[in-house]
Amino acid sequence: MNALLALRSLLFLILLPGTVAGYIPFRILRGSGQLFMPPLSVSAVLAGGVGLAGVCVLLRCVWDFFAAGRGTLAPIDPPRHLVVRGLYQFTRNPMYNGVLAVLLGEAWFFRSTALFQYALLMFVIFHLMVVVYEEPALESRFGESYRVYRNAVLRWGFTARAFAGS
Repeated sequence: MNALLALRSLLFLILLPGTVAGYIPFRILRGSGQLFMPPLSVSAVLAGGVGLAGVCVLLRCVWDFFAAGRGTLAPIDPPRHLVVRGLYQFTRNPMYNGVLAVLLGEAWFFRSTALFQYALLMFVIFHLMVVVYEEPALESRFGESYRVYRNAVLRWGFTARAFAGS
C-alpha cells in the first residue's frame, strides 16, 4: 500500500506541477525565443534560489500529503486525513505557493515577461480552484476540524504562530 501510494504521489508530482512549472514554461520560453542560459550573476543566483525554495516547499508538501494525509496532490486521489503539519501550520496553500515560487524564479532567471504573466495567470487559476472547489470539498469532507483550521490559518498569507490543532 505504501509503495503504491508513493508511486501515485510521484506520478502526480510529475504530471501536475511538472506540467505547470516545467513543461509549459519550457514551451513559453521556446516559443518566445528566450530559451537560453543567462550569464552568471547575482540576479541569476537569487532567481535560482527562489525557484529552488519553491521546489523544496512543493516536495515537503507532497511528503506531508503522503505521510500524514495518506493521499496525493491530485484532486482525484486526495489525502484521507486533513494535513495540518509542516508548512500547512502556517498557510493553507503552501503547495501552490511553492509552484508559484518556481514560476517566479523561472521568470526572473530568464527575464521573461511572458513567464511572469503566466505566473500571474496561474495564481488566479489557483485562487479560483481553492475558493470554488477545494475549500468547499475540504469542509464537506473534514467538517468542523477543517473549519477550525480555516479560521486559524490564512489562505495565502502566513500566520505568525503555528497552528496547533490536530
